[in-house]
Amino acid sequence: MRILLNDKAIARLPTPEAGWYLARDTELKGFFVVVGKRKRTFTVQGDLRRNGKRATSIRVTIGDTREMSTRTARATAKDYLAQISRGQHPKQESRVAGAITAGDATTEPGEITLRKAWERYRTAHLIRKGRSERTTDSYRDHVERIFVDWLDTPLKELGLDPAKVARKHDDISNENGPYIANGSMRTLRAIYNHARKTNKSLPADNPVNAIDWNCERRRDTAMGTGDLKGWFGELAALENPVRREFHLFTLLSGCRPSALQAVQPHHVNFRRRILHIPKPKGGAKRAFDIPLSREMILCLVRAMRFGRQIYRSQAAEWIFPADSDSGHLVEQKEDRATLSKWGNDLRQSFRTIATAAGVSEFDAKLLMNHAIPGVNAGYITRHKLLEDHLRAQQQQISSAVFATLAGAAAERRELWNWLVRGSARRMSPKAEVDHNDTARLNARADEVEFKAA
Repeated sequence: MRILLNDKAIARLPTPEAGWYLARDTELKGFFVVVGKRKRTFTVQGDLRRNGKRATSIRVTIGDTREMSTRTARATAKDYLAQISRGQHPKQESRVAGAITAGDATTEPGEITLRKAWERYRTAHLIRKGRSERTTDSYRDHVERIFVDWLDTPLKELGLDPAKVARKHDDISNENGPYIANGSMRTLRAIYNHARKTNKSLPADNPVNAIDWNCERRRDTAMGTGDLKGWFGELAALENPVRREFHLFTLLSGCRPSALQAVQPHHVNFRRRILHIPKPKGGAKRAFDIPLSREMILCLVRAMRFGRQIYRSQAAEWIFPADSDSGHLVEQKEDRATLSKWGNDLRQSFRTIATAAGVSEFDAKLLMNHAIPGVNAGYITRHKLLEDHLRAQQQQISSAVFATLAGAAAERRELWNWLVRGSARRMSPKAEVDHNDTARLNARADEVEFKAA
């Protein structure tokens, strides 16, 4: 069986009458659940290689599905598979890392390598604290790609030779660019600081302090209100209507695209007019609700309608479905010649338009789920402002966005076909539709449109 493994899907798996079977993940090759009569176990399988040749295929148990979430298991699976691909047995590495942490007499604490320090940092700081997979993958890329030559280098050697780290930063800047160089050094600094907590023989001065940081400038790619009319014309011309609604909702919400990609129908509460974002940047502990303006509600309704028409099976689970392994939109990049602004450009545009619409800096930060500095912020209870004050501010921003069209929908056919109410019922000739499902969704959408108006 091949399915997208998540907590709900695993809970729905049938229990075998005898023996066991495998439910393999469609997103991560080698990751699966062993389903037995009494328990279900997360497991990975991969080819252990020696000298570049396949030595044997091994299976490694991750944990019981009742004791850990699929999200945590998937992050662990990626780490295990990466170790297997390097010819290392994950369980053996864990035992060695544990011995080092405990100060095993066979290994001096100060001789901990970057590889061992990274493994402990990943498990104790990233996975255990519920950091997002995207964050973990970013750290892994820095360590296992940028610092691949240093993986078996003792941290003590780097601590005693900060000039070596400074030269490495210069080399990365020349080969990979200033932003990657700075980012990878921040990762190395964090791992070193974490390792020193349990290895006091490491030099107290972090060797990353020796580098001269590259200058980083925020990308000035936001749109102002005067740019929106042309952008709407580009957006209306996109062939895929689900992607079109995704980009529009990114602009209207100011939310990070990576957080929007995985929203599901049950995250929308039409009665309260909010969208729950369960996994924003910073992980589940930073989960928040977005208040929905009238235009945002209609955008979601159109996305759900089009999703049912084009991606019938995937739309049952995702608001922005796609023909991908995960079932939802994953790659949100567009050709700049087709759509000039997308992704974080739209997040910056939201912040710019919010200022033009008269929304305060404090309210804009709350809407974008930014951390609020200062002691006074601790006295603010965000959800108490959500359904009145913040929704009014959200509506003010959406109104400012659509005010820029100023009759353009009546003049341009593509905008009329897209934005005029009822247009989502006009189906693509390529769509495969279950008319009963569409009728039910249309009825629900009509109710939402009536209440929103």
